Amino acid sequence: MDDALTIDSRGDFGPWAIEAAKQIVGEQRFELAKAARDGTEGELRDAGSGLGQAITNALLEVYDGLLDGAQDE
Repeated sequence: MDDALTIDSRGDFGPWAIEAAKQIVGEQRFELAKAARDGTEGELRDAGSGLGQAITNALLEVYDGLLDGAQDE
């Protein structure tokens, strides 16, 4: 998510979150699919956890930015 985006409301956040999750899944789907096809249960769990963590990190980054913006006002 390299493009700057202004999120002014909850309505702006929802569509951004969906698009961010789609992009992250697109970037990490190969590792998850490979683990599902060829890996062990542990490798699959690790790949799924990595995907979830990447999405969580993106959401928290935006949330932190929203808090920083609120403190500036």
